Parts: sequence; C-alpha cells; structure tokens
Amino acid sequence: MTRAKYSNIFYGYLFLLPYLILFCAFILLPLIYGLGLSLFQWEVLSNAPPRFIGLGNYREALGETYFWKALGATLRFVAMIVPSVVFGALLIALALNALPEKSGGFFKAAIFAPTIISISVAGILWRWFFSAEFGLFNAWLAPLGVKVPWITENRWAMKSVVLMTVWWTLGGPMVVLLAGLKQIPEQYYEAASIDGAGAMRRFFHITLPLLKPVLLFVIVMNIIGSFQVFGQTFMITRGGPELSTRVLVQYIYETAFASYRLGYGSAMSWLLFIVIAVFSILQFRLVRERE
Repeated sequence: MTRAKYSNIFYGYLFLLPYLILFCAFILLPLIYGLGLSLFQWEVLSNAPPRFIGLGNYREALGETYFWKALGATLRFVAMIVPSVVFGALLIALALNALPEKSGGFFKAAIFAPTIISISVAGILWRWFFSAEFGLFNAWLAPLGVKVPWITENRWAMKSVVLMTVWWTLGGPMVVLLAGLKQIPEQYYEAASIDGAGAMRRFFHITLPLLKPVLLFVIVMNIIGSFQVFGQTFMITRGGPELSTRVLVQYIYETAFASYRLGYGSAMSWLLFIVIAVFSILQFRLVRERE
C-alpha cells in the first residue's frame, strides 16, 4: 500500500473520529453498562448494595404477567401502525410523484409538518381531540348523534393512539418513498407504455421492484420505531384504560424510574432489544427469499 493510500485512510478515520467518540459515549457504553446492570438486583430506595443475580431479572420478567401484557400491547400497536404508515405513505408518495413539482411541494410540506411537532405538544393536542366530553372529534360527530369513547374504553384506546401516530409520523416515510420514486428512470415507464402496459402493470412490474430497497428500509425503521413507542401512550392514555395501552417502554420507564428497580428495568430493555432484532432479521430474510 502506497503512502498516499495510508494518508487517505488516516484522514478518513480522522473525520470519523468525532462521530465515533459520540457513538461510544452515548450509545455503545450505555448499552454495555445497561447489560451489566441487568445482571444485578439494584433497588435505588433500598439501603442494600447492588447484588449480582445473573439471569434472575430475565427469569422474573419472562414469568411476570405485567411484562407479557405490556409486550402484547406493544405487538398490537406494531401490527396496526406499521401497515397503516407504510401503505399510507406509499399511496401519498405515488400521488405526489404524479403531481407537478410546484403544486406537489405544498402538499409535501403540509403532510411533513406534523413530524416537526414535539410529542408533548402533539399528545396534549390529541388528548383534547379525543376527549369524550368536549373533544373536537365528538363535537363533529354530535350532529349524527354519535359519541365515541376514544380513550376511555379498551376497544377504542389503542386505535386512537394509532390514529394519532399515523398523523404524526406519516410525513417521514412519505418523503423517503417519494425520493425513491424520483430515482426511477422515466424511460422504463415510457417503454412499458409503448408495449401497452397499464398503470397497474407498470406499478407491479416497474415501480414496486425498483422501490423494494427503499420500501424495506421504511418497513424496518418503522418496526424498530414502533416497538419503542412511549410518548403517544404516555401523553394520551397514561397506559389505560385497564393497562390496555401500557406498552413495554412505558412499563420499563415506570419500573426503573418510578419503582426504582434499575436492574429489572435494564433486563426488560434488553429483552425488548432482542425482540426488535428478531423481527428485523426476519424481515430481511423474507425479502431475500422472495428475491
């Protein structure tokens, strides 16, 4: 290897150094520390020092009803939100891609705008929308004689959280998918049109195959983000009613920072990490098998 190549490698790592330092300080080291913490029984309010118990916290979590109920609520949320966001974002991206650039810019900005709002503001706003007594949605439905218990009944609570999350997060995947659509050469569509291919055939034989890498990225990132849902349920329903919307991250937060069981909370965090990793790996394998 020549001296010039060594120099290029050195300067390359030099430019990466600030990111690597921040990555190690704020992601890698906390992960390792949390893994170590999960092997200890550490209750902050107790006078007893942290005690090594090995996999005791993991066994306790896997045998606890509240853990499985929180995981079940999380899985229900993921099952509802991921198809809704991905399918909705794809439809909107296809519609915006067909519009002229000038008129499409306004709609793109309008759909992306909610993602800029913080979860605290969005949660307070939608909690008012969902209010059974003086909420905006029930005020609209009042002339029809309909009154929906948006966040006060189990059958509606999680659906209400999903509705708010779709509004809040749809803009990000839409922009990514729209960028992927813009990268598909127009010559493919022109050639297909000359051969007599209709809109549906062009979509399934040109758009979808060429958009698959971007679509996979959007799906995997949405799955990862959905498993980590916390702000929506905490701000809108507080995990109720009857713990039907208390997701796993909220239960981890309550265990670690309300009950002060840091070791047990860390163990549940790593169990959640394993679940996310398994779902992501399965998604990649399914896509590869289809290819």
